Amino acid sequence: MPIINRIAALSDEMAAWRHDFHEHPELLYEVHRTAGIVADRLREFGCDEVTTGIGRTGVVGVIRGRKSTSGKTIGLRADMDALPIEETSGLPYASKTPGLMHACGHDGHTAMLLGAAKYLAETRNFDGTAIVIFQPAEEGGAGGKAMIDDGLMTRWGIQEVYGMHNMPGVPEGHFAITPGPILASADSVEITVRGKGGHGGAGPHKAVDSVLIGAQIVNGLQSIVARNVDPLKSAVISICEFHAGTAFNIIPETALLRGTVRTLDPEVRNLVERRIGEVADGIARALGGSAETKYTRMYPVTMNHEREAAVAADVARDIVGPERVNERVVPLMGGEDFAFMLEERPGAFILLGMGDGKECHHPAYQFNDAILGHGASYWVRLVEKTMPAG
Repeated sequence: MPIINRIAALSDEMAAWRHDFHEHPELLYEVHRTAGIVADRLREFGCDEVTTGIGRTGVVGVIRGRKSTSGKTIGLRADMDALPIEETSGLPYASKTPGLMHACGHDGHTAMLLGAAKYLAETRNFDGTAIVIFQPAEEGGAGGKAMIDDGLMTRWGIQEVYGMHNMPGVPEGHFAITPGPILASADSVEITVRGKGGHGGAGPHKAVDSVLIGAQIVNGLQSIVARNVDPLKSAVISICEFHAGTAFNIIPETALLRGTVRTLDPEVRNLVERRIGEVADGIARALGGSAETKYTRMYPVTMNHEREAAVAADVARDIVGPERVNERVVPLMGGEDFAFMLEERPGAFILLGMGDGKECHHPAYQFNDAILGHGASYWVRLVEKTMPAG
């Protein structure tokens, strides 16, 4: 079954919504304008309930089918927040807010779910309840967890939950999914190195060089992936910040290292966390200094449930045909806070191809409006197929 005719007819309206969101990006939990528009639209569509302020600024809409005999309730989730990036796309509807940009397509995700909500509220051709979830603060703020902590799953009795993300580099209108891990855990690490300051030219032998210790730690951390992690599993350790010193000829007392850690397996995650602290401490001690490691777990592995991943793939095939659905995509090392929702309820996260273009988080990234119909049709058919009216 191809893109739904009524959804195709909504394409221009969905694009207009997206362009408006794109012009007015909002960061993390400060999505007040976006959330307000979403709530107003859901009320206009005739949703049975519209609740704001879930997870601080999230919006939840309830759409009941013509029948309720199945007793089934599924959640459909889109994210609303933008990124702290200066846009260089040159689009006529480019960001009007300096330093902020929808560089990950959350404006498109929101528009697609709004289109689906409009259709579902009009037709109600299903037996059960669809919960449309518009989430703030996906980009590092754990807005999904905040919504869960506010009772998202229990208050509305959600039994299954599904998410979607656009994917540059995957052919336009193709879907990609896999059971098990599809996206990595995303953690942060901060290492404070302490040595002994001194004169870099006249008395380096009297100092304990925090820069040298930090540099050795950066190199040493790479041995964890190379020599501690099973080569058939995956991990990434990247130190992306190194701050030390105030002058060209002074050995600084301290150095600060910050980075990101990605894994696809909870046991590997535990191993990497432990070994980072051990390696940093051991190197610092060997060179006469000390190192304090702060490891922060941010987003868990995005782990698709097998049955729900199969359901999602089946729905995608209905929309675009089997030749355009990859059911065993190789997991990616990006992180996604939809992982919190998948820890609470069975569900699946699917990727929707954008075609060629700049990667997400690039200042010239452009969402492809041609996939709006694919995404909205997927949401609609997911509801109708998992809760058939009979």
